Amino acid sequence: MKTLTCTTPGTFEYSETEKPELKKDHAIIKIKRIGICGTDLHAFEGTQPFFNYPRVLGHELSGELIELDGRNDFKIGEAVTFIPYFNCGECISCRMNKPNCCVKMQVCGVHVDGGMREYLQVPSRTLLHGAGLSYDELALVEPLAIGAHGVRRADVQSGEFVLVIGAGPIGLGTMEFARIAGGKVIALDINDDRLTFCKEKIGVTHTINALSPDVSEQLSQLTNGDMPTVVIDATGNQKAINNAINYLAHGARFVLIGLQKGDLIFNHPEFHKRESTLMSSRNANIEDFEHVIQSMKAGLVKPTTYITHQVKFEEVKDEFESWLDPKNGVIKAMVKMED
Repeated sequence: MKTLTCTTPGTFEYSETEKPELKKDHAIIKIKRIGICGTDLHAFEGTQPFFNYPRVLGHELSGELIELDGRNDFKIGEAVTFIPYFNCGECISCRMNKPNCCVKMQVCGVHVDGGMREYLQVPSRTLLHGAGLSYDELALVEPLAIGAHGVRRADVQSGEFVLVIGAGPIGLGTMEFARIAGGKVIALDINDDRLTFCKEKIGVTHTINALSPDVSEQLSQLTNGDMPTVVIDATGNQKAINNAINYLAHGARFVLIGLQKGDLIFNHPEFHKRESTLMSSRNANIEDFEHVIQSMKAGLVKPTTYITHQVKFEEVKDEFESWLDPKNGVIKAMVKMED
């Protein structure tokens, strides 16, 4: 089968590899779509934590189920996606029903080889029904689930102001699910084009450019002097994370979805006087995936609007580096294996 491997930072190589043979309690998916996310871009750059080379990237995936063992609620030939976080089922987090932060976590395309190939074998327990969604939509369930999980961690309540920092795909999904939860969403980003997208495509009423000299004042005005009671970072940028402490209402929750390699450093008195709650948000759980699929089916989220670039599998090696350049306006690149 055709396979594309990131051999070293900045280098992709196509090769022919063996098609997987079905193992007990596993399924084989014929890959149809591969969404490109920040993890893939950072891996290519060499800035992704928890990463080793060579690696077959790709975890935002959809395809056709062609072989199956261990499940009788799926049919061969149906469209599927899957939860790409392979947990051990035995560690403390798994026993606490938090498989998303398993001690021995193996994320598809990060810790183990992912879906930039024609066929992929996954544990049968991770499969999710296509529910009538298109392959493009199914490949976008996972990144949306990341945002949905962060919103669930924040326990967003109806009517409260939610500041989402970063208007990339993860941030956009976070905004969508904060809105679905009833939050009044404020988008913060340094890119005016992204902020315009927030307004025009996903209905975010309030946007602020993070380079403005009066971000705190604008937030105060929008929130009637209170400041946001939920702040969610979806940038993974150290400066953005550190600055966000100043945007918290007293008693607010600060949720970190974005991940950066460095230390987390902020002003302790500013954080302490607010009695702030700091949370990380890693991956997502099946509840989040199901919430996303149901929301997509109900028309509450239309993620295909995020797709700005589409290429064939054979074009990825030549096109990938261009997706790193902000001038190209990439929000979501989608790789098409076949119809």
